[in-house]
Amino acid sequence: MSAQCCASNSSANAARDPRYRRALWIALIVNAAMFLIEIFGGMRSGSTSLLADAVDFFGDAANYAVALAVLSMAVVWRSRAALAKGLCMGAFGLFVIGKTAWSMAAGVVPEATTMGTIGFFALLANVGVAILLYTYRAGDANMRSVWLCTRNDAIGNVAVMLAALGVFGTGSAWPDWLVASLMGVLALSASISVVRDARRELAGAVPVGHVHDHAGHSH
Repeated sequence: MSAQCCASNSSANAARDPRYRRALWIALIVNAAMFLIEIFGGMRSGSTSLLADAVDFFGDAANYAVALAVLSMAVVWRSRAALAKGLCMGAFGLFVIGKTAWSMAAGVVPEATTMGTIGFFALLANVGVAILLYTYRAGDANMRSVWLCTRNDAIGNVAVMLAALGVFGTGSAWPDWLVASLMGVLALSASISVVRDARRELAGAVPVGHVHDHAGHSH
């Protein structure tokens, strides 16, 4: 019980921390910029994994914007925002898997140099954001969802770079398709984790008025 109270107090204090708000603003700007860069690079190189990473950057920019909007609200609203973000992460995972299947049918081999270069700069961007947010990774569901998005991005960037190396070495698109599929599965896994945490928090957040009404009817 005391551990739960400490976690709650820690989340509330972090939510009021101007450093956390500033970190979210930086993360929002970085992700929006990288979305534009990766969309251009993905279209130019024909890389499915790079396009998948670009869509992920867009989703994360939206997630940071939502996190900023609900930061000062009650826990129940932050949990609802985390639930919505978790569902969006799941939708992203399904989109990536579907896009990969379409690319496999088209049989386009991506351009490895562009993939690797943009993947490297995207990794630097996400590592920087991850360092900013690392302190707040153990907060409420909303904070955890923000941390998971950042962690997944960094993992995805490394995977894109490995895919670029694989495409360069084999002359085949299979490394690109494989990495894009793994990114889709990773997004689905994170989605399940965030949705589960948010649902648990919502189940425990019973409005005071509801408790009073229930007590009145009981007697």
